[in-house]
Amino acid sequence: MQAKEEDVCLGANKYSGRQPIGIAAQSEEKDYWEPPPAPLFEPGELGTWSFYRAGIAEFVATFLFLYISLLTVMGALGSKSKCSTVGIEGIAWAFGGMIFVLVYCTAGISGGHINPAVTFGLFIARKLSLTRALFYMVMQCLGAICGAGMVKTFKKSLYMANNGGANFVSPGYTKGDGLGAEIIGTFVLVYTVFSATDAKRNARDSHVPILAPLPIGFAVFLVHLATIPITGTGINPARSLGAAIVYNRAHAWDDQWIFWVGPFTGAALAAFYHQMVIRALPFKSRA
Repeated sequence: MQAKEEDVCLGANKYSGRQPIGIAAQSEEKDYWEPPPAPLFEPGELGTWSFYRAGIAEFVATFLFLYISLLTVMGALGSKSKCSTVGIEGIAWAFGGMIFVLVYCTAGISGGHINPAVTFGLFIARKLSLTRALFYMVMQCLGAICGAGMVKTFKKSLYMANNGGANFVSPGYTKGDGLGAEIIGTFVLVYTVFSATDAKRNARDSHVPILAPLPIGFAVFLVHLATIPITGTGINPARSLGAAIVYNRAHAWDDQWIFWVGPFTGAALAAFYHQMVIRALPFKSRA
C-alpha cells in the first residue's frame, strides 16, 4: 500500500499541471485562495453601506431584467405576423442577454444574483449569510414587481391581452412536467454559476472571472429555448412573482408554486452536486 501511495504522489508531482487524483488531492497546500464559509447570521453587516448598496444593485438589476425581457415578450406576442417578430429565439436572447449584461455590471457589487434561486443556491453552499440572502431575495422580488409594473404602464392593453408575461404550465403538459422542467432548468443555471465563479478555476485561468457573465447568460438563453413551450420558463421566482402580481389574474396564480418549488429544488441540487461531488476531496487511503 505504501508503494502505491508513493506512485500516486510521484504522478502528481511529475505532472503538476494536471489535477491530482487519489490521496494527492488531500494536500493542504493550495495555489488558490477560497473565502471561508459565510456565517449563518452576520448582524454586523446590517450597519454597513456596502450591504445596502448590494441590495439596491439587486433591485435595479432585477427591475431592468423584467423591464427589457417582458417588453420583448409583449412585442413578440403582439406582432400580427410571425415574420415581423423575434419569436422564441428572440425572447430567449432577451432573457439571456440581459442576464449577461446585468451580471457583468453588478458582479463586483452584489455578486450579480438577480434571482432568488441563485441566491438560495449560494446560501446553501455557505457563500453568503442568511441575513444577506433574505435581503437580496426581498429586493429582487420588489425589483421584479416594479419592472413588470413599468411594462404594464407602457403597454397596458397588450400586457393584459397576453397574460402579462406570467408563467404557467402550457396546455398539453402536466404540472409534473412543468415542475421537472423548472428543476432541471434551474439546475443548469445554478451549476453554471458555481462553475463560472469557482475560486480554483479563477486562480488558474485568469480569463475565467472576466468571462463569467457570458456562460451564465448563455445558460439562461439555452434553458429558455428548451422550456418556453412548457412553462414560459421561470427558473427565477422573482420574475414569476413580479409578473403574476402585476397581471393579477386567477390563472397566473394556479401554478405559482411550481415556479418557487422547482427553482429552489434545482438550485439546492446544483449546490449539493458542485460542493459535495465536483469539489469534494476523495477519502485518503489507509495502509
